[in-house]
Amino acid sequence: MKKSLLQYLKLFLLLGLGRVTTMHVAKQDVPASLVTLPLDGHFSFHDLSTAARDFGNLSSSPPVAVLHPGSVADIAITVRHVFLMGHHSTLTVAARGHGHSLYGQSQAAGGIVIRMESLRSVRMQVHPGASPYVDASGGELWINVLDETLKYRLAPKSWTDYLHLTVGGTLSNAGVSGQTFRHGPQISNVNEMEIVTGRGDVVTCSPEQNSDLFHAALGGLGQFGIITRARIALEPAPQMVRWIRVLYLDFTSFTEDQEMLLSAEKTFDYIEGFVIINREGILNNWRSSFNPQDPVRASQFEPDEEVLFCLEMTKNFNPEEADTMEQEVNALLSQLRYTPPSLFHTDVTYMEFLDRVHYSEMKLRAKGMWEVPHPWLNLIIPRSTIHKFAREVFGKILKDNNNGPILLYPVSRSRWDNRTSVVIPDEEIFYLVGFLSSALGPQSVEHTLNLNMQIIEFSNKASIGVKQYLPNYTTEPEWKAHYGARWDTFQQRKTTYDPLAILAPGQRIFQKASASLPLSS
Repeated sequence: MKKSLLQYLKLFLLLGLGRVTTMHVAKQDVPASLVTLPLDGHFSFHDLSTAARDFGNLSSSPPVAVLHPGSVADIAITVRHVFLMGHHSTLTVAARGHGHSLYGQSQAAGGIVIRMESLRSVRMQVHPGASPYVDASGGELWINVLDETLKYRLAPKSWTDYLHLTVGGTLSNAGVSGQTFRHGPQISNVNEMEIVTGRGDVVTCSPEQNSDLFHAALGGLGQFGIITRARIALEPAPQMVRWIRVLYLDFTSFTEDQEMLLSAEKTFDYIEGFVIINREGILNNWRSSFNPQDPVRASQFEPDEEVLFCLEMTKNFNPEEADTMEQEVNALLSQLRYTPPSLFHTDVTYMEFLDRVHYSEMKLRAKGMWEVPHPWLNLIIPRSTIHKFAREVFGKILKDNNNGPILLYPVSRSRWDNRTSVVIPDEEIFYLVGFLSSALGPQSVEHTLNLNMQIIEFSNKASIGVKQYLPNYTTEPEWKAHYGARWDTFQQRKTTYDPLAILAPGQRIFQKASASLPLSS
């Protein structure tokens, strides 16, 4: 991405004069030193409440300042300013997208939070052609990316279930949903990125250029740089979606059918599974509801089993392809072992399906039930141990749905790039399992966190081989165990791209260095 002459001049002035003006700034003078920075945007020092909380609503750590960047140069200048302070400052920097972290990962206690959505003013550029792509700001919401690409009848290949998240935020984790089995996570569908490192350097990277930083930042939990732009691969977008749900009475048929669909040459375009422990709201939950104008009632299907399993699938089509779509869907359904009375389907637009969670969000916001604590637990489990895990957890440790949906669906390792920072099992098939609880009071929070701990403790004792997605650890031994043999690489990349451990302190992986380090690039 080209920089204006003025932006480069600002960077030059800071890099040339920063050592003289910032090295001896006292901690109490930090806001004053930030005011002097030449920015296109601005800092806030008083209205910090939003930056001190996140979607999880389980922790609150106020920063000393919030940067509202008017340009990528603003981010680089700010990070470089903190870097040049070295060990004389305790300042850290956190990039906050839509704040969808769970345990304070997007917060910076006593540091600087960068409001990445302020970069949304950087215009998106869609490039149609044989290999179409879109260049989008790291602070852009995926829903806005979709709005723009649909003008060209194009769309990104892989999604998250919730589109009101920023591009940089999901790419810093992985970005998973029901399309992951076909296209891999969102991090497998990026061609290029622009990143501001922990030294304040602005680096363009791709699989061919600065490839180590490219792969480090993808799924890197914000540890190696702030993603300010991403080039995202696109594909032709359908107009319509056949949205299907079926129920299973036994776990074996449920998982075997999902795995069969993963490997089938002709299959669905989206596949996700749900575990249902109490039957209240079987087919309608905030995570994934049918067309709000035509809700499907759970009362239409009332089995006796305490634990049920729901398989959700879609088939993309254009109106002129409706007959062919019907034949393909019927052929696929004929191979599945679901309970026939449970079959429901509806046709919606592609946008309506992808933005399905937002419809329910608006309903819950109206009732004051959206901004509540969310003690979520997201796990990655090898195929070889998923049945052992399910036998102990569903109906035993968990007696009900725990005020939220439980996701469970398989993906293929071959769709993931093992050069990125994400940790996944070695097996070709593994399961994404999400316990997406909403806690409606302090006792509910404590109860849910206790259940999460029981699940983790069982998994460790039973050698399930669990890895956390959106990991939440607080000690170095836990992080070392999480990364395993890849810890040394992860640590070395941190030393290379963020040597003072300035970035993403809320992840609690590294503490800002206290010893003096060379400040040259």
